[in-house]
Amino acid sequence: MKIPGKAGTAAVLLLAHGSPDSVEEVPEFLLNVTGGRPLPPEVVKEVQHRYRTIGRSPLTEMTLKQGALLAAKLGIQVYVGMRNWRPFTADVLKKMSDDGVRHAVVICMAPQNSRTSVGLYRNSLRAAGPKLGFDFVESWHDQPSLIQAFAEKLKAGRQRTRRDAGGDVPVIFTAHSVPQRTILEGDPYEDQARHTAELVAAAATLEPTEWRLAFQSQGMSGGAWLGPTVESTILDLKRQGHRGVFIQPIGFLCDHVEVLYDIDVVLKQFAESEGVSLWRTESLNESPRLIAALAEIATARLRAAC
Repeated sequence: MKIPGKAGTAAVLLLAHGSPDSVEEVPEFLLNVTGGRPLPPEVVKEVQHRYRTIGRSPLTEMTLKQGALLAAKLGIQVYVGMRNWRPFTADVLKKMSDDGVRHAVVICMAPQNSRTSVGLYRNSLRAAGPKLGFDFVESWHDQPSLIQAFAEKLKAGRQRTRRDAGGDVPVIFTAHSVPQRTILEGDPYEDQARHTAELVAAAATLEPTEWRLAFQSQGMSGGAWLGPTVESTILDLKRQGHRGVFIQPIGFLCDHVEVLYDIDVVLKQFAESEGVSLWRTESLNESPRLIAALAEIATARLRAAC
């Protein structure tokens, strides 16, 4: 892909949360997450337990793969920066500057916009020098190819589950919870998560009665968190006579601890303790449709900048 007037100076930057490479690195990682504020020892041990249970989080590795696939599709350089772990965003920005990049389309690997995620990613760009300009994508929760990517995984997963369950089971779309005060102060996250769920449901030809939206992975800090929780949604569906549920995370773009532990371990165990079977879709990971979505966003922004 050639960018008229910007050849060799334009690039794409993907930003993600980051994840430690080993259980031993969890304490250092958590200090990065909190900005240096120590967490109670029991919280650190709990997070280490989660990473130990799943072995490791593939978040960084998978995001780097997604970046490589996007670069191959676009034909220009794609950089990947992590807010809380290596490769740190600040280091990546320096490399971009050293490489002669002067303009970058920035896409957060969190399609729905919240100040608790996308807002913090935007703040991480402050380390850039004055010669590096950005076109920051605020959200892409309704991008057509993204919706199709989720719908493809949903259809395939439901087909497999139908054989196991002997029929269709209700779908629970999930997104990461945020503090309730964030929503009360005008954050668009809840509305955007619901919109994504509605679009994916429509693309997968689900009836309104066949799906719910719930929020997972509520934080360990005090205060109210956005709900309903997945647990309460499972219980509600159980009361309606359902003995199985099918989960699709529509706030996450690849496997990581919130999927491999929070869903595959904690929520699965909770469901089974209530006599409810739980299945979930495969994560998007290296989905060609996902890469197409990223490419379409980047292409449109880069062309507009020419």
